[in-house]
Amino acid sequence: MTKVHKFFQDNYYLLDVNSGAVHIVDKLCYDIIDEEALKSKEEIVSKLKYIYDENDILEAYEEIEELIKEGMLYSEDLYENIALNDKSQSFVKALCLNVAHDCNLRCKYCFADEGEYKGKRMLMSAEIGKKAIDFVIKASGIRKNIEVDLFGGEPIMDYNNVKEIVEYAKEQEKLYNKSIRFTMTTNATLLNDEIMEYIDKNMGNIVLSIDGRKEINDKVRVRADNSGSYDSILPKIKEMVSRRDKNKQYYVRGTFTRNNIDFFEDVKHLANLGFKEISVEPVVLPENNVLSLRQEDLPEIMDQYDKLYAELLKRKKEGNEFKFYHFNIDLNGGPCVYKRISGCGAGHEYVAVTPEGDIYPCHQFVGNEKFKIGTVFEGITNKDIPNIFKNAHIYNKPTCKDCWAKFYCSGGCQANNYNFNGDIHIPYKIGCEMQKKRIECAIALKSQTAGEEKV
Repeated sequence: MTKVHKFFQDNYYLLDVNSGAVHIVDKLCYDIIDEEALKSKEEIVSKLKYIYDENDILEAYEEIEELIKEGMLYSEDLYENIALNDKSQSFVKALCLNVAHDCNLRCKYCFADEGEYKGKRMLMSAEIGKKAIDFVIKASGIRKNIEVDLFGGEPIMDYNNVKEIVEYAKEQEKLYNKSIRFTMTTNATLLNDEIMEYIDKNMGNIVLSIDGRKEINDKVRVRADNSGSYDSILPKIKEMVSRRDKNKQYYVRGTFTRNNIDFFEDVKHLANLGFKEISVEPVVLPENNVLSLRQEDLPEIMDQYDKLYAELLKRKKEGNEFKFYHFNIDLNGGPCVYKRISGCGAGHEYVAVTPEGDIYPCHQFVGNEKFKIGTVFEGITNKDIPNIFKNAHIYNKPTCKDCWAKFYCSGGCQANNYNFNGDIHIPYKIGCEMQKKRIECAIALKSQTAGEEKV
C-alpha cells in the first residue's frame, strides 16, 4: 500500500498520503524513500553508497526517521474503520435545481442533450421550484447552510420563475432558521442590465460559460444555426464580472475537448482578458465521440498542466496571478475528513431536481429512471439509492483504497464512474490520471508560493 507518494515538479516532493504532510527534499532523500515503507539503514547504504557519500546517506536517513516519529511520513490511516462503520444519518445539504431542460445554445459536447436531458424540453414552474425549496429545507435536517445551484440548460430562459423561487427561498430560510446560498450557471447569452443586477445581488456564486479563444469557443458553443457565441457573450461576461466585488465569487468556466488539447492557450487567453477566477475542465464523452478525450491524448494533456503550473508560478511572482479551479488546494488539512472520504455527496447529501419535480442523485443521472430517488411531493421514497451512494466512498472502491490521491479526489465523479464502467465503485480511468496530475501541480504550486522549506 502506498503511504508516501513521490513526484518531481521543478523540485522533488514527498506526500505523506494519510497525514497530508508535504516535504520538498533533495535528490538523496528522494532516493532513500520507498513508497510503502522505509527500508533498513543497511539496505539503503548498500543501494546508494556508490552514488552518495555514506555519511550524507546516514545523516539524511536520521532526518527521515525523525519525520516518521513525528507522524509526518508513513503515517497510519485513521479513517478507514470510521468510514466503514458510519451509521450516521445523511441530510441533504445541496440541491441542483434544473430550472430549464432547454437551452438557446447547441453546444456540441453537452452532456444534457443540448439542454433536453433525454426527454422533452421544458421549464420548471415556480410551484415546482418552491416545492423543491420546501423539500431541501426539510431534508436538510439539523444543517443550517444549504446550497442551491440554478442549473439547466440555460436557467435564465426561466428568469421570472427563477426570481420567484429565489424570493420564496429567502422567505422560508428566515422561517426555518436556514441560510440558503444560490449559485447560477449560465451561458451568458441572455444577460442584460436588469438580470445582471438581480443575480449579482442574489447569487453567492456565478459560473459563466466560455470556452477560451474565439476560434475554439465558436467551434462548439454554437446557436441553433451553428453560428458562434463568443462575440456576443464576452462583453456580457466582462460586465457581469465587473459587478462582482472581491467578496463575491464567480468563475469563467470552459471545457476542453479534442479540438483544443492545447487548452493552456485557452486558460491563458481568459487570464489575459482580465479574469481572475478560471476553470477549464476536460470534456467527458463516450470514446466514440469525435470530441472525446482518449488515452493517447494524456501525454499532451499532462504537458498542458505543466505549462499552466509554470504560468501560475510566474504570475504569482509578478503579482499578476489568477486562480485556476483545479489547482486550488489546502495543504493545511483541506476539506473535512468526511468530505475527503465521500466526495461531493451525490445521492445522499447532494441531489438534483428536474422541472417535473423528480429527484436524482445529481444532474448527470437525470433521465436514468434506475436512479430516480423520489419527488419533491413525496420526498425520498427509494432509500436504497442514497445508502448505496453514501457507502460508495474511497474505502469501498478497491482501486481508490490503495491510491495515493484518494483524499484529494475522493473516488472521482460517481456519474463518470457509472457512465464509463456501469458501476459507481469503479473509477473513470482517464479522469483519474488527469486528476492525479492536477493534484501534483496544485501541491507544487501551493508549496512554492507558500515558501515551504526543504528538508
